[in-house]
Amino acid sequence: MKIVALVGSNRSDSYNKKLALFMKERYQAKLSIELVPIDQLPIYNQDDELNPPDIVKLVKAQIADSDGVLMLTPEYNHSISAVLKNALDWCSRVEQVLVNKPTMVAGASMGLHGTVRAQMHLRDILNSPGVSALVLPGNEIFVGVVHEKIDEAGQLIDQPTIEFIDQVVDRFIKWIHTVKK
Repeated sequence: MKIVALVGSNRSDSYNKKLALFMKERYQAKLSIELVPIDQLPIYNQDDELNPPDIVKLVKAQIADSDGVLMLTPEYNHSISAVLKNALDWCSRVEQVLVNKPTMVAGASMGLHGTVRAQMHLRDILNSPGVSALVLPGNEIFVGVVHEKIDEAGQLIDQPTIEFIDQVVDRFIKWIHTVKK
C-alpha cells in the first residue's frame, strides 16, 4: 500500500520528520511510505495555479498516485506550520488531489500536549471544500515531550508510544481498505 507523508516542518532536525522516518522504517512490510518535498513548494499564488511550477506538479502527482496520506504537523503558535498550510493551499486548487483521499494525522512536539491544537486546526482545514480529505476518525497521534522519547540517533524508543502508533497504523490500513471498496 502506497502512502505519502507530508511533514509540516522544514527544520533539518525536525521531530516530525524523525517520526515520519521511524514510521517508514517500522511499517515497511505493510506500507510503502514516501516523504513528499512540500518544503520545496513556492508560496501559493493564484496567478500561477493554472500553470504551476514543476515541483507543484510533482507533489500533486505523488499525492494523487497514493492510496493514502500521512500528515505530520508540528505546532506553531497553536496551529499548523506555514509549510503544511501552503501545501494544502496548492492541493486545494485546480487538481484537488486530497478530495476523498484517506488521511491520517500525527504530530510530535516538545510540549506536554503534543500537537493537539495544531491537529484540531488541521482537521478543520482537511474538511474544507477543495480539500475534503477523508480523515481517519477517532485516532489521533499526539507525541508530547518527544525529546524524551527518542534516542540520540533520532529513533523513537518509548515503547508505549510505539505500541499506540502500531495500533493506529493498523486501524488506518483497515480503514483504507474499507474506504476504497
